[in-house]
Amino acid sequence: MAIGVAIIGGGIFAKEQHLPAVQDCPQLSLKAIYSRSLKSAQSLSEGLQGLELYSEDAGPGKGYADLLRRADILGVIIALPIVVQPDFIRTALRAGKHVLSEKPVAATVAYAEALVSEAKDSVTWSVAENFRFLDSFIYGQEEVKNLGKILGFRVKRFSPVKQGWKFFETPWRKTPEYQGGFLLDGGVHVTAGLRMLLAPDLVTSTHAFTTQLREHLPPVDTVDAILKTKAGVQGALSISFGTTLNGSEYTIICETGSVSVYRGSVTVRSGIEGEDAENTKEFPDEGSGVRQEVKAWAEGIATGTQNSKLDPAEAIMDLKVLEAMLRSGEENGTIKEVI
Repeated sequence: MAIGVAIIGGGIFAKEQHLPAVQDCPQLSLKAIYSRSLKSAQSLSEGLQGLELYSEDAGPGKGYADLLRRADILGVIIALPIVVQPDFIRTALRAGKHVLSEKPVAATVAYAEALVSEAKDSVTWSVAENFRFLDSFIYGQEEVKNLGKILGFRVKRFSPVKQGWKFFETPWRKTPEYQGGFLLDGGVHVTAGLRMLLAPDLVTSTHAFTTQLREHLPPVDTVDAILKTKAGVQGALSISFGTTLNGSEYTIICETGSVSVYRGSVTVRSGIEGEDAENTKEFPDEGSGVRQEVKAWAEGIATGTQNSKLDPAEAIMDLKVLEAMLRSGEENGTIKEVI
């Protein structure tokens, strides 16, 4: 029997990613939608049949607490603004529901670690980080292992955020009440991707500078950092949402070659770049990774074994690296430990 679930949040990402992912997963059955307004819930449910809609303005018996009382709903997928999402996670876990919540795990590491204690033995709290499910990163991770000791790395993620862009125009992103602005919201993808390619090594310290290039992207929109790992490997990372550049690259330099992961492709080089053989593999059908992560979440509920890629501990480590860079930037490049 399919697992009954509800989507919490009627925003852009829920409509474009979570809803299709649930519909594409035979192990899940969508029973209900909750959003802060009935209008938003109705927008997400447009064209769908047999769904119950819940919101704070839908009348008696139609609030979030009422949805959580339903015995036919075993899990919830939560995609809400960063500062309000933790309370919804906590309430769902206390109600005995399995939770898949969108990244970042929380606005701060301290808040995230406090939330972990809310999870019960009978239910799981999973944090969605779709980069961990992208075929390109999975393939790149395996290829790194074939090239010997890691010598260094360089990572860049440039994604100019313009006024008028649909995600920018969401009020909570436009006027962020959390650290880092778009660097928090989008930057955890970058730290997750880097950590995946470096594993099992861990980032342990950073020396970073941050700045705000665009007036409409407070408090900062750009970070340039040097990172060092437990094994003593060092590398450079640059993220900017205020630049005029575009694109991403995650390059891991190894003893016998290098691996570069781009969005939708991976280039593996043997020996020295430009001198020896290289091969590029395309991944045209990997999508965003959301379908894969939702399927993994469903399988974890069905089997009673959570997929390790969805463990909140992983998301907390992504956030720790990013938060350390932000703290270093605030102190004009002071070295910060990732703890």
